[in-house]
Amino acid sequence: MAWVRFVREGKCIEVEDGSSVLEAEIRAGLRPDAPCGGQGKCGKCLVKLNGKIIKACQVKLNVDVKAEAGKEYLVETLDRSEAAKILTDGFNREVVFAPGLRMMRVLLEKAKPGEKRSDWQRLLDELESVDGEVRADEMEVDLKLAGELYEKRRESDAWYVIYSRRRILELRKEIGRRCLAAFDIGTTTIAGYLLDGVDGRTLAVESKMNPQAQYGADVIMRANYALEHGTEALSLCIREVVNEMIGSLAEKAGIGRSDIFQICVVGNTCMHHLFLGISPASLVHAPYTPAVSERLVSDAGDYGLNVQKRAELILLPDIAGYVGADTCGCLLAVRQDMKEEISLMIDIGTNGEMVLGNRERLVTCSTAAGPAFEGAKIECGMRGAKGAVDHVRFENGEWSYTTVGSKPAAGLCGSGLIDLVAGLLDAGLLDENGVLNSGQENRSAFMLVPPNEAGNEKGVYLTQKDVGEVQLAKAAIAAGIQMLMERLEITEKEIQTVYIAGAFGNYMNPVSAGKIGLLPASLVEKVKPVGNAAGEGAKIALVNEKEMLDMDELVRKIEFVELAASPEFQDCFIDELGFPEREEEPKC
Repeated sequence: MAWVRFVREGKCIEVEDGSSVLEAEIRAGLRPDAPCGGQGKCGKCLVKLNGKIIKACQVKLNVDVKAEAGKEYLVETLDRSEAAKILTDGFNREVVFAPGLRMMRVLLEKAKPGEKRSDWQRLLDELESVDGEVRADEMEVDLKLAGELYEKRRESDAWYVIYSRRRILELRKEIGRRCLAAFDIGTTTIAGYLLDGVDGRTLAVESKMNPQAQYGADVIMRANYALEHGTEALSLCIREVVNEMIGSLAEKAGIGRSDIFQICVVGNTCMHHLFLGISPASLVHAPYTPAVSERLVSDAGDYGLNVQKRAELILLPDIAGYVGADTCGCLLAVRQDMKEEISLMIDIGTNGEMVLGNRERLVTCSTAAGPAFEGAKIECGMRGAKGAVDHVRFENGEWSYTTVGSKPAAGLCGSGLIDLVAGLLDAGLLDENGVLNSGQENRSAFMLVPPNEAGNEKGVYLTQKDVGEVQLAKAAIAAGIQMLMERLEITEKEIQTVYIAGAFGNYMNPVSAGKIGLLPASLVEKVKPVGNAAGEGAKIALVNEKEMLDMDELVRKIEFVELAASPEFQDCFIDELGFPEREEEPKC
């Protein structure tokens, strides 16, 4: 066994000989960043071990490095105190407040002589009489509550019942508080919202990085980890962080955890399965279908969520293998199915899910854009934390840039990355095939911010390999758009609005997206960022039950375009790898 002391965190743990430093960090609960899943490729898990900087995933204790007898390994994690800028705002549209969580005042009447109805049946009949939408024969029997009704009636005739379509959640004497919580579990980040159950107001917002990143940056890495090691570690860490966020939301709003009665969760299909503890095996093997796709309503307590003891956990339906409940949330936020105009909705993350169409017909697909736009696989890539270069401009032969928080440049986030690639194309330093000739000392790398001006020791630069990662990511999105247009037999001119969801899409410059070929140039003027539409949809599902139920029917009607085995998609993808020829600049 080996003892490891994490200096910055003040933690000391014992691990088995042969454990990597990364495994020690995970065991200590530090939630390290390991986008490549511990393969030693990304260089994002750097730490200081006994004063020397190493890749935590590549160094094994008492194998690669020996501790002196009786001494601990001293590990200093590098400063990650600047939290990433996680998008929590969404695209707000007017929604009627008609939630599935309800409260009514009822009278618990004493049974009449000779009456055969049980205490429980009389409660349901009374509830049905005050709420015409309740169906007593559809409500679950709560044996514990039923056993308490006799004493409750002796205590008081009048009670407030908090209930949903399927169960009674609580009987209380006073009106009190009742709240709802919505979570968008993204591959990289998690956004949480606390809503007032009386009027739907947002009471508090919280965001965290997804701790599953320590097992890999994208869903394929995590799915493969789950297949090899089981889902327990991945499921437990995501449930723990959601539970932490619930506590933080409740504290911010000044309520108790027991005041939260419903929780709605959305996420891509892999995140959905891992949260539930379901093996993602069916997602990584042809024909890439979900294990379960229906809308689910379960007990929140069964998933380790510390809220009201009979609170409901709702998961919106998945649409197809890699078109998940988060896309369902986006549909709730923009409701393309209610509009005459043809619109395109794209949620750009590690997967690029998109929906095209209108009230007559909708088609959807998912493309593996990879994590390049979120900072992974890019040598100087980082998430949107302070110091990240978020915008770059090349104008009149001069380069300029801005950073998040106006801090010294520490790396490139997604929006800065596409700006820089667009600028290199404008400057003639990058050709249509993606060959970089920077004109600098290292011609296959472009130094944007030299070390003496940066907030790190190496500066901020773009390599030829980074350009290749951008080409792969943007080609996947562009090819997906082309395939959906072909399925609907329409042209770019017929698309009237392009909704861009997600953090990257919210901050990216649409003109730069058009220049690199991420979006067709003719669509640039039609772009409308809609923020965290998936999270907004999760909120809408809680505040309007009918809209939530509408999704059950919509996901059955929407057409799924499978790209994975499509020769047409492969041909289109290859065509889109190159950068567009420079033409008249599109203007927003």
